[in-house]
Amino acid sequence: MLSFLIRRLLAGLATLVVALFLMFVLVNAAIDPLSDLRESTAPNKQQLMAERVEMLNLDTNVVIRFFQWFGNVLTGDFGIAWRSMQPVRDLLTHAIGSTLQLVTAATILSLVLGVSVGIVSALRQYSGFDYAIIFLSFLLYSLPSFWVAVLLKQWAAIGFNDFLQDPVIAWSVILGISLVAGLVWSLAVGGRAARRWQVFGISAAATFAMFAYLQLSGWWERPQIGPILLLILGAGSALAISAIFAGLHNRRALYTALTTVAVGLVLYLPMQVVFDSIDVTNLIILVFAVVAVGVGFLIGRLYGGPDWGISARSGAAVAFIMGGLIYIDQVMQVWPPYFRALSGRPIPTFGDRTPNLGGNYWVGVLDAFTHLLLPTVTLVLIAFAAYTRYSRSSMLEVMSQDYIRTARAKGLPERTVVVRHGFRNTLIPLATIVPIDIITLIGGAVITEAVFARPGMGQLFVRSLGDSEIEPVMGYLLITASLAIIANIVADVIYASIDPRIRLDA
Repeated sequence: MLSFLIRRLLAGLATLVVALFLMFVLVNAAIDPLSDLRESTAPNKQQLMAERVEMLNLDTNVVIRFFQWFGNVLTGDFGIAWRSMQPVRDLLTHAIGSTLQLVTAATILSLVLGVSVGIVSALRQYSGFDYAIIFLSFLLYSLPSFWVAVLLKQWAAIGFNDFLQDPVIAWSVILGISLVAGLVWSLAVGGRAARRWQVFGISAAATFAMFAYLQLSGWWERPQIGPILLLILGAGSALAISAIFAGLHNRRALYTALTTVAVGLVLYLPMQVVFDSIDVTNLIILVFAVVAVGVGFLIGRLYGGPDWGISARSGAAVAFIMGGLIYIDQVMQVWPPYFRALSGRPIPTFGDRTPNLGGNYWVGVLDAFTHLLLPTVTLVLIAFAAYTRYSRSSMLEVMSQDYIRTARAKGLPERTVVVRHGFRNTLIPLATIVPIDIITLIGGAVITEAVFARPGMGQLFVRSLGDSEIEPVMGYLLITASLAIIANIVADVIYASIDPRIRLDA
């Protein structure tokens, strides 16, 4: 393992240096820092051009300039953007921070939704649900991202902001949404006709009850989770995770999940006091998240049993969800002042923050969430289609293997066959694809960032290239190339951890 990492890192460093040299030469040939002066009518035009040539060291050979730049980078000096006179390090720090927010949210959501829906689609092959997902995935995959972004601006931002002026949904619309939700769930769960009708009725009724609660409680004016929704969502998560991880017949895992929900409910009010009495930062939230996962894991360990590991993992997953719900509830509590500060139109269509907003940590988080909403949905819709297709085809291939038939022949429950034997092997192709996709997004979702005017990595690259600033362009290329090399190494390690047939030290 160690020798593999050393070999790959050395090969990656060599590749990085060669790639940066080639890109420096190509970028230098593509840009012209003197273009504005060549068209100038100033009487001292030649003097201005000579001063800029001296300032940017343009009379030095490009090879020498590359090694000068590379040597400065090794000492931590990324240079200066000569038009704005800002340090490149500061530009990169802000750009990559904005992009990482977008990439993290979009990647997690698209992976969870895409893989889950793709696997269910494969298990329901040739059903109505499968055909619907195939049609939807091909439709989304073929849509240009800029068109999706513009539609979201019009309907999800402007339309929703208009809705919030008078947040009332017609009961006929709620009924229609409930019927569609019931149909989707009945097709996804499958089974005999009686079971499908049962799932349809329960899902439609639950959806109708949820929207009725939102309508009658004035939730749109003052959104919050609160203890009641926390109990409902937590219990539902506990049942779902127990069913997936261990099966509902595993009482220890089920009791672990439900106990974790109860602990979360008990700690709901004390956590409100804690959040109000301390200066909250992202680091503190991360510490709370780690502690929550640890508590859930400990609850599973205390229940014991020969398969305590399954219980511990179930408790940790439920604890993470409960902690996330409490965190979201705390963010929602600052919605009324945020709503008023933005004149009743809280969903923005551009930028990554509201200028001169002010407020505490929670207001900043809510502002970041609202600015992330539209670009994240845009990227999720496109990536969801790809991950759905990958996971569906991979699951179909895995479920036709001999070891799956052997597992079934041994009498193992279908949940065990799918989750323990099928799901893990389904992730093998994704282990190669996902790290590369993440780096591609970090490199800049250029079109999405342009439509929503997010000052991320893609916009930094395009703007610097247009302004003929080679230092920011090379700083961008250095980061993206380095991350691409790391992503390939991480993909190999993940691939080996998922597939025991792969040995890194071979």
